Amino acid sequence: VLAPSERLAEARGEHWPRIPALAGGVVDVDWLAHWASTHGPFEAPSRILVSVQAANNETGAIQPLGEIVAIAREYGFRVHVDAVQAVGKMPLDFALLGADFMTVSAHKLGGPKGVGALIARPEAGARALIAGGGQERNQRAGTENIAGVAGFGAAAAALMQGSDGSDGSDGVAERARMARLQRRLEDGVRQMTPDAVIVAGGSARVPGLTSLALPGAKAETLVIRLDLAGIAVSAGAACSSGKVGRSHVLSAMGLAPEIVASAIRISLGWATKEADIDRFLATWREVTAGHAAIAEVA
Repeated sequence: VLAPSERLAEARGEHWPRIPALAGGVVDVDWLAHWASTHGPFEAPSRILVSVQAANNETGAIQPLGEIVAIAREYGFRVHVDAVQAVGKMPLDFALLGADFMTVSAHKLGGPKGVGALIARPEAGARALIAGGGQERNQRAGTENIAGVAGFGAAAAALMQGSDGSDGSDGVAERARMARLQRRLEDGVRQMTPDAVIVAGGSARVPGLTSLALPGAKAETLVIRLDLAGIAVSAGAACSSGKVGRSHVLSAMGLAPEIVASAIRISLGWATKEADIDRFLATWREVTAGHAAIAEVA
């Protein structure tokens, strides 16, 4: 979302502000309300679009979507919800939410990579970016990825059933399972390394995603040591694996430099089992046994 927004703003010679983040990992709704009151209300059809994640992809913090949509309705701008990280991990009802657009992706459900969906209200006025044939209801020209779409549907159906094949009641069973695994992982880490920090730990978060910091260590050192033990984690967003750099998300939250520098992202998924948590905790104990040595080497 950030990169194309910045490129578009630059091409138009405009400045598009970012909503600041609070220390708990959620966007500052008061800032947005103040910005809207000083710039709006906007005439319809408004060119103003606010884009916000349903849940952050690094911390798992759930964003105040209801408040954001309420401000949008009051001042006349549109809302896009990036629900890629949230779908399957929290209740999402597009009609009830009241947003104009929502995007989701199959790979976060255990489905195939390279296929997703844009959900839009008919009156939102989305314009096609790729012109040509009449595919995708004239919104995106080109031959559809039929196999990917079918895989997306199969993954969604499996999620609705739950990992044990029972009726998951809209994924409730799977979310509960993931939350249990996450609590076990985080509790175990805290017991072994009391100075470890669970980023956004005091905020409502989606299950299965933990941003873990160990002040005094370096994130890249932890990633390498865990990788050598056969455990894949990342520093920052998962899609930035292999890239060394500070997380703009944690920096925007105003966290201390030693937390930003040592934070790693641990993701659980539909295939994660109790044995995987056992293995991670055993490896964490080994990796952090020389915590002082880690800091010295870093």
